[in-house]
Amino acid sequence: MKAAPIPALLVALMALSLPACDKHEEGAEAEHHTIVVTSPKAMDVTITRQYVCQIHAQRHINVRALQDGYLQAIKIKEGQLVKEGDELFSVIPILYEAKYEAEKAEANLADLELRYAKSLAEKKAVSQKEVALYEAKLAKANAKMILAERELGFTKVKAPFDGIVDRLYEQQGSLIKERDVLTTLSDNSLMWVYFNVPEKQYLEYMTTPEQEKDAQRIELLLAGGIKFPRPGKIGAIEAKFNNETGTVPFRADFPNPDRLLRHGMTGNILIHKPLKNAIVIPQRATYEILERQYVYVVDKDHVAHQREIHKEYELPDIFVLKNGVGPDDKIVFEGVREVHDGEKVEFDFRPLDQILPHQQYHAE
Repeated sequence: MKAAPIPALLVALMALSLPACDKHEEGAEAEHHTIVVTSPKAMDVTITRQYVCQIHAQRHINVRALQDGYLQAIKIKEGQLVKEGDELFSVIPILYEAKYEAEKAEANLADLELRYAKSLAEKKAVSQKEVALYEAKLAKANAKMILAERELGFTKVKAPFDGIVDRLYEQQGSLIKERDVLTTLSDNSLMWVYFNVPEKQYLEYMTTPEQEKDAQRIELLLAGGIKFPRPGKIGAIEAKFNNETGTVPFRADFPNPDRLLRHGMTGNILIHKPLKNAIVIPQRATYEILERQYVYVVDKDHVAHQREIHKEYELPDIFVLKNGVGPDDKIVFEGVREVHDGEKVEFDFRPLDQILPHQQYHAE
């Protein structure tokens, strides 16, 4: 049985539709392989480096008992802000009260003996040498009485500076021994924030001119991504290099008038370094071979040439270059995988200003 012949009209329609589909696919493929070229640009950028840090109060001490005795009174509460000279604790000094009274009595007795000796000297009953001996005895007794009075005064524990009181380690009525820790006191009006800087970045910082150092902005990032509202500044660089970690300890100082920061907190230091007229290119325009970075540079004859670049900093979506290409060069931005060294290419040119806002991908 013979197959039914295909109508001539249907054959004509099929013949017309096939070239149309081929043309559509060719157009889509050509559109897909469109190469976009851009040029590096000299622009001002800001480099941000992040370091883990430890936050310390500028003064943080243990408040200790200076004498033995019973803890008679606690004049403060945990977490209270105190002023210099405020009384924190009162200790009943069992032995030192008795010692002071005894030395006071000895001083009174020596004073009476001196008075009596002077009255006898007026009557020529004793010599002036004996009077001088009684004067020396009185001076010694007074000195011992003053010492006992000072020791008795140590039972009043006072704040040596303004600060915040920490936990109370002893309760009222406890028997206190000399050097027992009663609480801690933190002066957190200014916070010292410590962080470690790698050797290379330390050397870079030390060779930076002072005016450029002053232009760097230092921020403190706290838990939950909260930024501390006040900027800091480098307060100190420690002398010793840590051979184990390859770092140098830095200290940044942050004013803390609202007492938001507390001793022992952690966070991250952010150092923002401005760069003037830095050469930048999109990361997407680069590719890597054996840990080296390259771009394709298109010459005036539309021929692509592979060129090695050296990056100095890496920012989101862009590289800041040391050398390799400049603003007068044209580099392949889109279609890097489809270009070969020495190949002539057709391309569309787009300025870098139009490309940067739409970056989402890094180097290939």
